[in-house]
Amino acid sequence: MKACDAEIFSNQHFIITLEKPKTAMKKLNILLFLFFFGITSSIWSQQNDFVANDLRISKYVEGTLLAPRSGSTPLAIIINGSGATDRDGNQMMVNNNSSKKLAKRLADEGIATFRYDKRTLKAQKLDIDEEDMRFDDFITDTEAVINYFAPLPNFSKIYLIGHSQGALVGMAAANKEVDGFVSIAGAGQSIDQVIIEQIGRQMPKLKEDTKMAFKELAEKGKVKDFNPALSSIFRKSAQPFMASWMKYNPQEEIRELTIPILLINGNNDLQVNPEEAQKLKEAQPNAELVIIENMNHIFRIVDKNDDIANQKSYNEPQRPISDKLVEVISNFILN
Repeated sequence: MKACDAEIFSNQHFIITLEKPKTAMKKLNILLFLFFFGITSSIWSQQNDFVANDLRISKYVEGTLLAPRSGSTPLAIIINGSGATDRDGNQMMVNNNSSKKLAKRLADEGIATFRYDKRTLKAQKLDIDEEDMRFDDFITDTEAVINYFAPLPNFSKIYLIGHSQGALVGMAAANKEVDGFVSIAGAGQSIDQVIIEQIGRQMPKLKEDTKMAFKELAEKGKVKDFNPALSSIFRKSAQPFMASWMKYNPQEEIRELTIPILLINGNNDLQVNPEEAQKLKEAQPNAELVIIENMNHIFRIVDKNDDIANQKSYNEPQRPISDKLVEVISNFILN
């Protein structure tokens, strides 16, 4: 277990130096105030003393545990979205620290977290070819994380927080060890239907071609002839993964869950329409649904009329995440 250099909370130290009596007395009074304030702050910090540690769960799973030095707390396992996404929620050319910020904010509320790199991030290092990747691999990785933490006495309960693609992974991976599930921007229909709808809105002329390609992929497990404009989706090396992904229907998966469920979407999400969360709610009426005003796909609050600012926020790590997001997740886990 490798401890990180930085800790979430740290104590301040104050030094008194010899100066002229009047000046020294004035500074002494200030320092005494800071000292006593520091004691109060220190007591609070000792109760919420969260430390970051890097852990290797398996050959494919490495991540960061943010948890208190001692005592028992709930643990939330953060499952990131699609692509070569690192534990902090970043990808090549995309740096916003969405998952890292969420973990730190949950620590402020007394909730431990574990966030990890997607195995696609180190596929080359692990000598994994794209054509060998399957959606089930992500489920296996999440199950490994759950099984690692479940026996530990440090965590009173275990929750899954799945973002985007990670929401479907969490639904499929949840087992008897999981006490609750949170979906953030999770799709409410299978990936083929999501893509068909997206292309229908953005490139209507390609919608029928997309439908036919997915139909062939579902029936034969591969597609031979497709519109070249769709090569990013149906290139030969990606077809096995896409075929394995589209077999999972989020509505069917969430219907099987008997644990408490929280569904969250922002109404300023350029990637996942809030209607997707409503589809999940219809499939699982017992779930709690929260739509956060002006929140985008990476948890930022952005003016709905400013698509440029929305897109820019994907590379603005200094921009804070939604307070409402932290509030509803914390209330769900702690209450």
